[in-house]
Amino acid sequence: MPGKDIKVGDTFNAVEEVDKYRTIYYAGASGDFNPIHIDPDFGEMVGLGGVILHGLCTLAFAAKTVTDWSGDPGSLKRLRCRFAMPVHLGDSITTQAKILSIEGNRAKIELSVTNQDGAEVLTMTSAEIEL
Repeated sequence: MPGKDIKVGDTFNAVEEVDKYRTIYYAGASGDFNPIHIDPDFGEMVGLGGVILHGLCTLAFAAKTVTDWSGDPGSLKRLRCRFAMPVHLGDSITTQAKILSIEGNRAKIELSVTNQDGAEVLTMTSAEIEL
C-alpha cells in the first residue's frame, strides 16, 4: 500500500499494450474461445474489424492498475464497469484512477479506461479497496 498518507484526490495510472497474442492467452485462461476473440477473418465478417479483446481482459487491466498501486491483490473489494467499445490488437489501454473518498478502512476509486485515441472503452468504472 502506498502508505497511510493516501488522501482524497490522489491519482495514479498505468498503460497496457494489447499484443497480438493477448486474446489467445486470455482465451486459454478463461476458456472463452468465441471466434470474435481468436479468428481475424470471423471478426471481419461480423463487422468488428478483426479480433477483439475479451471484455473481462480489459476489465482485468483496470483491476491490475488498482492492485499494482495498492500492492495487495487482496485489497480489491469491489470493481464495476460498463463495457463501452471493443478493444483491438495493437491498442494501448490507459487506466487513470482517482481516490474519490475514504471511509473507515475503505477507499473508493474512480477509473477512466481509454484507448490510444482517448475513447472510453469502459465507462462507469469504479473500484473499492481495503486500506
